[in-house]
Amino acid sequence: MRIAFLTAPEGVEQVELTEPWQAVTGAGHEAVLVSPQPGEVQAFNHLDKADTFRVDQVVSEASAGDFDGLVLPGGVANPDFLRMDGNAVSFVRDFFDQGRPVAAVCHAPWTLVEADVVRGRVLTSWPSLRTDLRNAGAEWVDEQVKICDHGPNKLVTSRKPDDLKAFCEALLDVFSTETAGRSG
Repeated sequence: MRIAFLTAPEGVEQVELTEPWQAVTGAGHEAVLVSPQPGEVQAFNHLDKADTFRVDQVVSEASAGDFDGLVLPGGVANPDFLRMDGNAVSFVRDFFDQGRPVAAVCHAPWTLVEADVVRGRVLTSWPSLRTDLRNAGAEWVDEQVKICDHGPNKLVTSRKPDDLKAFCEALLDVFSTETAGRSG
């Protein structure tokens, strides 16, 4: 499997990028860091600068069809930046249009709201997004991990870094099952 990780140039919560990345690569799959700008992305540990990570592909040159799934890490600034970038929003929407699985943790569903792909879906997130998600037509639940299959693709969501173990297990299971279903 080839999995895209979409992050803004600055503001991604490091652990929400690195733990799913390690789960994907540890399972023998390819992880690709996609961002609106080339170079590096600056990760954060909450509000403090953390490590930087090399961008593999610029989102304007990426296609959902080149990937088996999409992971959207959180961090408050990360999805706020992404939802203001038309190429990033289109990239996310294309995964839904093509029926490819998506996983989003913490604040990342803000980007899903902007892509207008949450209507009729059940998902979880950081609690402060509850009203935004409901206003966008989603049903919000307070669960460690939620897998929603209402729509053209499966959507895996989690609330926070403490949920990452369950999030990673769910996304690997869903992505593997969905990829096998498309190729079989």
